[in-house]
Amino acid sequence: MQFEKLKQVVIAAIEDIKGEKIVQLDVRGKTSFTDLMIIASGTSSRHVKSIADHVAEKAKQAGAMPLGMEGEAEAEWVLVDLGDIVVHVMQPQVREFYGLEKLWGVEEKTGKRIASQ
Repeated sequence: MQFEKLKQVVIAAIEDIKGEKIVQLDVRGKTSFTDLMIIASGTSSRHVKSIADHVAEKAKQAGAMPLGMEGEAEAEWVLVDLGDIVVHVMQPQVREFYGLEKLWGVEEKTGKRIASQ
């Protein structure tokens, strides 16, 4: 599946389930395991799990089988590995604590925000 098409599928899936503060981080040249990270917040563990499950399901329907999912049991932070794209769905307090945007050298202000939430 084309990278841009998969990115659109992922973003649409997150928006379908009302994921919040969607940000994409282009990490090409910073890591070898993926090209793009998409980070979104969910309001509760149930919401986080629902968003991640929906992303995985929509990716499968589009022909991109997830390579793996982590964190579903606690659902404070669920990672969906789609190869070229890794999706992080987090509860707000977990997202703030780990600060992936800062960790990867991209402040939220300069990260490309997808939704206006």
